[in-house]
Amino acid sequence: MTFRDYLRDHLPHLLFFFGGLLLLSIGLWLDPQHRIAFSTFGYLDLLLTLLFCGFGLWRFSRERRFCAQLQARRTAGPDALNWRMPVSGSRREKMIAESINSLLQAHQQQLSSLVARQQDQKTFIDSWVHEIKVPLAAVELLTDSLDGQAPEASLDQIALQLDKIDQNVEQVLYYSRLDSFSRDYLLQEYDLGTLVNEVVVSQRNSFIAGRLSFALTGDKASVVTDEKWLRFIFTQLVSNAIKYTAPGGKITATIAKESHEVTLTLTDTGIGIPQDELHRVFEKGFTGTNGRNANQKSTGLGLFLAAQLAEKLGHSLTLTSTVGQGTAVTIHFTHLKYYDQEGATLHKPAVHQ
Repeated sequence: MTFRDYLRDHLPHLLFFFGGLLLLSIGLWLDPQHRIAFSTFGYLDLLLTLLFCGFGLWRFSRERRFCAQLQARRTAGPDALNWRMPVSGSRREKMIAESINSLLQAHQQQLSSLVARQQDQKTFIDSWVHEIKVPLAAVELLTDSLDGQAPEASLDQIALQLDKIDQNVEQVLYYSRLDSFSRDYLLQEYDLGTLVNEVVVSQRNSFIAGRLSFALTGDKASVVTDEKWLRFIFTQLVSNAIKYTAPGGKITATIAKESHEVTLTLTDTGIGIPQDELHRVFEKGFTGTNGRNANQKSTGLGLFLAAQLAEKLGHSLTLTSTVGQGTAVTIHFTHLKYYDQEGATLHKPAVHQ
């Protein structure tokens, strides 16, 4: 609070004081006997004005300290949600402080309740995901046992649908763990080509069903990342490419080494994405024109999760697309720096004893 603001807030008090002082002076001056000299009026007026100004400065210093506490909490933002106001000062300031503290306490109680409910929900989802994997594995074993006894086309369709169910279950699990990422990752050096091939092999039923071809091109490269999370990210990209590529199409993964990064680009020959929707493809829940197609149901979570997890790993995603010509999604592995080293992989310095 500035002194000017203080004067504006107390303008009615100032007008009342000086108006009352003026009326008192006029009343005494109009006394017919003039028992008080004019100089005495001036002295009394000056003395009262000085006393009033001193009192105003004292009040201003107290209010400024109180306002400074409020401003500090306003500047602190979310950090002030656990920052109680000291209950001191005038009754008005105490009432304001107590009101703020009661609101903070109510907020903390509601927040604790919300966190507890979310934790219960997360625990349930994790439990459900692990429980559902048991019958899924059993169905896969039953499907394998029917090999040669049931039509091959039907078994292939069952295997394909089981893969899709498993992918959706994994998506639910990783979405529930998005906020706890910092407690569940392990950075190590991995070969990109090996990881790409393993993901493609896991999607072989979808490639066969869609009569899609795959090619891995580019340089051999290793990057520092978390294998589990990166595998999920790339699986989401491959799943999207398969979903929106017509039968007989081609999907290509290209690894490239740049001066400041390593890139992994997945290119398909699919239907592409309209230009006016490209800036929203990584938004949560955005399905776009393609996702609303009756033949291609979409949740709008795949690219959102991929982008969020990539950012948490220190990577990034970019996407380019042309309607009717396909889409290219690139994972950027920015080079790391460690002392005098710089590159996609780093080597721990030798310790000399």
